[in-house]
Parts: sequence; C-alpha cells; structure tokens
Amino acid sequence: MNLAVSTEPSNNSGHTPHKLFPAGQFWSFTLVTLLFFLWGMSNNLTDILVQQFKKSFELSPLEAQLVQTAVFFGYFCMALPAAIAARRWGYKISILAGLCLFGIGMLMFWPAAVIGRYWAMLTALFVVGAGSATLETTANPYIAQAGPSETSERRLNFSQSFNPLGTIVGVITGTYFIFSGVELSPARVDQLKAQGTYVAYLHTELMRVVPTYVTLGLVVLVLVGIIAAVRFPSAPRDSEILEHGLLHEIVSLLRTPQVLGSVFAQFCYLGAQVSTWSAFIPYMKQYTGVSERSAALFLTGNLVALFFGRVVSTAIMRWFHPPRMMAVYAIINIVLVTIGVLHPGPVGAGAILLTSFFMSMMFPTIFALGVKGLGPRTKLASSLLVMSIIGGGILPPIVGLIAKHTGSYALGYVAVALCYIVVAVYGLRTNPRVDISHAPALP
Repeated sequence: MNLAVSTEPSNNSGHTPHKLFPAGQFWSFTLVTLLFFLWGMSNNLTDILVQQFKKSFELSPLEAQLVQTAVFFGYFCMALPAAIAARRWGYKISILAGLCLFGIGMLMFWPAAVIGRYWAMLTALFVVGAGSATLETTANPYIAQAGPSETSERRLNFSQSFNPLGTIVGVITGTYFIFSGVELSPARVDQLKAQGTYVAYLHTELMRVVPTYVTLGLVVLVLVGIIAAVRFPSAPRDSEILEHGLLHEIVSLLRTPQVLGSVFAQFCYLGAQVSTWSAFIPYMKQYTGVSERSAALFLTGNLVALFFGRVVSTAIMRWFHPPRMMAVYAIINIVLVTIGVLHPGPVGAGAILLTSFFMSMMFPTIFALGVKGLGPRTKLASSLLVMSIIGGGILPPIVGLIAKHTGSYALGYVAVALCYIVVAVYGLRTNPRVDISHAPALP
C-alpha cells in the first residue's frame, strides 16, 4: 500500500508539494510507529512504580525517584552502541535487538519481585531502559528520514503522537492492575507490625507489578517475530565516515552548534517532562488529599493533554516555524509551572497538568532539528540525542531531594521551570529557516 499522501495544497506555480508519509514502506513505517506507543506505555508505567515502590520498600522521595534514574541510565549507556549497530547492520536489526532487550527486562520483574530487593527491580528497569534506548535511537531517525526532509518535524510529530496514547494506556493499566487501592493509616501499620504481618503485606504489594510487566514482555517478544518477517528499506553500511575514529566523529558533532544545542535542550526538556509526571502523584497527594488511584487518574489527564497537544501542534505546525512555536510553548509552561509552585493545590495541579499540552511538540521537534541535514552522521547524532535523555534520570532525584529537605513537592517544580527556560532560549536562537534542501532521504 502506498503511503505517499500529499499534505500540502497544490498550486499553479509548479511547486511540488512535500509529502508527509513515505512511499512503499507501509508496514515498516506502521510497525516503527507502533514502537512509539510501546515505549510510551513502559515509560509511564514507571511513574506508577515511583509511588508503588515508595510504599513497598518504604523509600524516601529521593530513593523512590531512582526508578527514573535506572531507566534513563539505561538510555545513556545503550544509545551509542545502538547507533553503531544501526550504522553497521541497519534499522531492522537494531530494532529487533532493542525489542529483545526490552522484553527481557520486562520478564526480569518476576524474579526481581520474588527476591524482593529494590536493587533487583532497578536492574530490571535498567535493562528495559537499554532496550528503549535502542528502539528510540533507531526509530526516531528512521521516521525523520523516511520522506522529504522538509516535513521531517511534522512526520516525527505524527509518529510521536502515538507515544502519549501508550503513556495513557500505561498509567491506566498501572492504576488498576498495580495500585491495590489500599493505603494504610499509621495506626494500621503499627497494628500489622505488632501482628507480624506487615512485611507480608509489603511483599504482596510488590508482587502486583509482576502480571503487568510479564504480560507486556511476552507481547514484545511476539512483536519481535512479526517485525522479523517484514521487509525494511535496505541501509548501506556507514563505516566509511569513521575513518577518523568514533571519538573524533562524536567530538566533531558536538562542536556543531546544531547538535550541541539540541543535545542540551533535549537533556533539559526530558528532565522537565519526567519530573513533571513522576512528581505529580506525590504533589496531588500532598496538596489535595486524594487517593493514589485518584491521583493516577489525574496523571492520565496529563497524558491526554500531551496527546491532544501533539495532534494540534502537528496540524498547525505547517503555518508556523517549529523552533519559534516551541519557544512560545516553553514560555507558557514557565508561567504554568510558576503557578503550580506558588499556588499548590487544585489550581496548581491544574496548571501543571496543562503544561503537558505545551510540552507535546518539544521532544520530536528538538530531535528533528538536531539531526536535520547531517547525512551519514544522522545515526550517530541520533544516539547523542538519545543519550541526552539521561536528563530524565537526573532531574527527578533533584526534585525528590528538594521535596525531602523542604517538605514541599511544589518547590521541587522550580527545577522544572528552569529547564523550560533553556528550551525557550534554544527555540528562540535556532534558525527557523535553516537550509535543508540537501538533507538525505532514508538510505
């Protein structure tokens, strides 16, 4: 089936409209887009795990946020090897390797829960993060390059629109299949301890994560077989561009303002996004007094806002320069986060929820701008951008540390506002009319 759908109106000037979707790649394009849903579901299940592990292992706010650190440290460690694999063996092999890591990490939750040790859970999350990193390092440049470079931002925003759908499913799944709905009062905890049953209760809460993660792991392994049977566009090896060595190529890319600016902006954006969502349930519980499940449903509202933000932004981006549009979104989020800090409670929670609408276009737009026009160095630049996702593992513990020492999750969101300042500056300083006429098509 041909996916070469024109997204620009024709005119009489002889100008050829730019096509959004690639021709002759229906199944491969569709399956890669499905991956955005998959890792979105996984990534936002971790927001549920922050609260669940905090209860099951009796963790401090800082210790609970190590859930995010484990996942995104996996991203940091695996992004560069994934890029090298994609350059040497092509997109398909790299995707299959990423799915295998992803599925194995999911299945590791079972023995980790039986052991009942926090480090074992963090190890499983690290493997899941490594698999996700491999998928993102491959899928994002594949989508960006799978068609005319003039529409790369919009095409990536389209595929990324399936990511928030996955996050919504992930949070709803975690809300009803991981959260038990049982929240013990201090008096009840003391009673269970006196009866010698409190440890058994905590282990029961921990084991609730197993069915969800094992099921998802099995689904992923089935997907490995499906993708293995689908033909992908051939990708010639890029080993010739490593004649000066891998380190030389990395340094060369990081000396490029386009790549360096995108890496730093992506680092700050992911820190803001992950911190916003992982601290949202504790914020709601602290300032509104709602239950875990109710707070998780409000977290779902964040993800619905992200989805609609991405759909709306993709539709209107054809009339606005993406970097400037992103800068305006970042400025709006600075104002909204400030409201969340200064007015904790229902008003502040609503303001923080609304930030998800405006953060919607940031990741795919920064990514597309970072790899635009880089030719055979696209996969390597992609790995650097995926490595910058470590921001999502560094900032949440900082937010948790602030909350621990001040007793206020609202004050932790000050760090989120600072990250949006960086994104706003990046959007304002990026040339919206960069020449991309010689950007390569997908090899």
